[in-house]
Amino acid sequence: MRGCHERLSLPYILEGTHIFYSLGKNRFEAAIMNRQTNRAKWILPLVAAILAGGCAMVGPDFNPPEATLADQWSADEPSGINNLPAADARWWKVFNDPVLDQLIETAYEQNLTLRIAGLRVLEARAQLGIVTGNLYPQSQALSGTYSYNRGKETPATDRYFSQAGIGFDAAWELDFWGKFRRGIESADANLVANIAGYDDVLITLTAEVARNYVLIRTLEERISLARQNITIQQRSLELTTNQFETGSVTELDKQQATTQLRNTQASVPNLLGSLEQAQHALSILMGMQPQDLNEILGAAGGIPTAPAEVATGIPAELLRRRPDIKQAELQAAAQSAQIGIANAELLPSFTLFGSIGWNVNDAGDDNLGDLFDANSLRFSAGPSFQWKILSYGRLKNKVRVQDARLQQLLTNYENVVLSAAAEVKNAISGFLHSRVEAKYRKQSATAAKRSADLSLLQYTEGVSLYQSVLDATRSLASQQDAYAVTRGGIATNLIALYKALGGGWEVRLDNDFVPADVRQEMIERTDWGKLLETGNNQAPALKPNADLWKTPDW
Repeated sequence: MRGCHERLSLPYILEGTHIFYSLGKNRFEAAIMNRQTNRAKWILPLVAAILAGGCAMVGPDFNPPEATLADQWSADEPSGINNLPAADARWWKVFNDPVLDQLIETAYEQNLTLRIAGLRVLEARAQLGIVTGNLYPQSQALSGTYSYNRGKETPATDRYFSQAGIGFDAAWELDFWGKFRRGIESADANLVANIAGYDDVLITLTAEVARNYVLIRTLEERISLARQNITIQQRSLELTTNQFETGSVTELDKQQATTQLRNTQASVPNLLGSLEQAQHALSILMGMQPQDLNEILGAAGGIPTAPAEVATGIPAELLRRRPDIKQAELQAAAQSAQIGIANAELLPSFTLFGSIGWNVNDAGDDNLGDLFDANSLRFSAGPSFQWKILSYGRLKNKVRVQDARLQQLLTNYENVVLSAAAEVKNAISGFLHSRVEAKYRKQSATAAKRSADLSLLQYTEGVSLYQSVLDATRSLASQQDAYAVTRGGIATNLIALYKALGGGWEVRLDNDFVPADVRQEMIERTDWGKLLETGNNQAPALKPNADLWKTPDW
C-alpha cells in the first residue's frame, strides 16, 4: 500500500466530489427542517473521513525487471562489425537502392497488418478513457416517467388517474484503496504496450519487404545465369551433333549434351515459379495487386550490395531499441496493476449516493401541473459501504492468479531479451560467414568459367573427351548459381541483423497510426473526440511509474 498518486492528489479528488455534493447541499437548504439538519451532522464527518483515506494504493508498485547482457557482441571484434551506434531509422538506405526505398515507403503507407496494429492503439486509447472515467461518479442517470392508471374509486380520488415524475440519481464508489487508479495504471501501460506492438509490426514489415525484394533480385539473377548457361550448352550440343553427323564422335556425346541442356532448361520454370511466389508475397506486404507491383520493380536489377562495415552498437542498447522488449516490459507493468485491483476486493468499498426527484399524480386534489411544487420533492443521500467478508478464499485466490500471471510475464520478458540477443548473434554470424563464403564462391565461379572455356576448346581440337566438357559446364552452372545465392544471403543476413537490432520503427514518429482516409471514415461514423487528432501518436501523459517511461520516444 502506498500514498496518493502524484497525478491524483487529495485536492484533485475533493474538487471532483464538490460537484456531486453540491446537489445534496442545495436540497438540504430547500428542506429546512431541524430534524434533517441534525441527521446531516454525522454525514459530513463520515464523508470527510472517507475522502481523507482515499489516497491509499494497495498492491505492489511495478519495478522494471533487470536484464543481463554482455558488454559487446564479440570479444574478438570480427572484421566488418563495429560497436558504433547502430543505424536507427531507414537502415535500408545502406543498400543505396531507390527501388527498395520506394517499396518500404509504400508498404508503410498501405500494409493492412500494420493498419490493424494502428487501430489496436486507437482501441487502447479508448479503453484508457473508460477506466479513467471510473474516478468520477460511476452512475449518473436522469429519468422521467408518466403512467395512466386505473385504481379504486373513493370520494377523494378518481378511478382513472395519471402519474408523472422526474429525477436524478447518482452513485460514486470512492477510490479508497486505489482500485480505479490501478486500473488507469494498467490501461496506461497497455496503451504504450500497443504502441510498442505497432512498432514491432513495423520493424517486421520493413525487414520482410527488404528480404522479399532481395529474394526477387536473387531469383532474377539466377534465372539470367541459367539462361546464359543454356546458351553455352546449346552451342555444345550443336558441336557434338555436327561431329556425330560427320562420324567424329559416337552418339553418346550427343545424348549427354542433350541431357545436360534439357536439365538446365528444366530449372528455369522452377525458378520462375519461385520468382512469382516472391512477387505475390511482396505484393501482399505492399497492400496492392501483383500487377501494380511490377510497375515499381521495373526491369530485373542487381542483388543489393551490403556495405563493407556494419555498426551494431552494444548489447545494452537492445533494451532501448527493440519494441518487443519494451512491449514485454509494459505488459508486465499492466499486469502488476491488476494485482492491486484484485487486492482492493478484499477490503470494504465506500460509496456516496444521492437521489432527487419530483413525483405527482392527479388522483386527488393535485394535478400534473404541481410536479415541481415543494411538496412533490423527494430526495435521499448518504454514504454506504460493502465488504465481501465471506468470500475471502475466492478473492485471495484471484489475487494469486494475478500474481502468477505477473510472474509469467516477467519470465517472458527475460526470454524475450535472451531471444533478442541470440537473434543478433545469429545474424552477425550469418552475415560474416556468408561474406567469407561469397569470396570463395566468386573465385570458384571464375575458375569454373575458365575451365568450361578450356574444355570446350580442347574438345573441339580433339585433345580431350566430351566428358571433360560435361563436367566443366555442369560445374559452371552450379558455381554461378551458388555464388548468386550467397550474394543474396549476405544481403538477407544483413537485413536480419538490422531487424534483430530493432531499427526502423522510428519512421512512424510524427505520423499517425492510421492513414488519413481511414481516420476520416472513422470520424464520419463515430465521434472520436480528440483521440484521432493528427500527430497524436505519442505515449499518454499519465505515467504511473516514471522509471518505466524514461525513454522519450515511448
